[in-house]
Amino acid sequence: MELNLVQTLAIYALPVIFAITLHEAAHGYVARHFGDMTADKAGRITLNPLHHIDPFGTIILPLLTLWIGGILFGWAKPVPVNFAALRHPKKDMLWVAIAGPASNLAMALGWALLYKMGLMFPENYFADPLLGMAKWGININVVLMVLNLLPLPPLDGGRVAVSLLPHRQAFQLAKIEPYGMFILIFLAITPVLGWIILPLMNMVFSLLSFIFGF
Repeated sequence: MELNLVQTLAIYALPVIFAITLHEAAHGYVARHFGDMTADKAGRITLNPLHHIDPFGTIILPLLTLWIGGILFGWAKPVPVNFAALRHPKKDMLWVAIAGPASNLAMALGWALLYKMGLMFPENYFADPLLGMAKWGININVVLMVLNLLPLPPLDGGRVAVSLLPHRQAFQLAKIEPYGMFILIFLAITPVLGWIILPLMNMVFSLLSFIFGF
């Protein structure tokens, strides 16, 4: 089926927009639930993607990593969270951090369900666009989930690790945060990041395939 430009952009852009928007909004929503109103007051608990897009991290860097052959990598504008304002900062930090990857898992499951529906009705006019969009939706959400669970501050996995580790070890890990994104960018433009996360991604893809039978 031949797709026009608008259809092609929709197939690739919509899953990405949903993935980053719901990921960041989930952080803000859970932070508000546990007592931090910073994101709420900043207007960041919203599904408007314009509030979450970072020109470099959301657009330029993903295109760059794909162009040079590295793994798809990027980020949205982080939702502001004042962990000190949480009712139980160290404990609640875990739930705020895990909310983003959890939202990506939920979206991956939703896109997998849509992919299964597309396979069930292959003759339908919308089957090919739906399959393309669902496949890309699964891919981007699995990438974001696995990537963000790496135990490297300021990634969500780093926050989870800081929350779970004893105070001394948590403090040492948290000191890496100012350099975390530089480390991650270096890994992303080399094969190293792929070596780390591709096996984990393949495990998730296999699990989705098993659950939905495709």
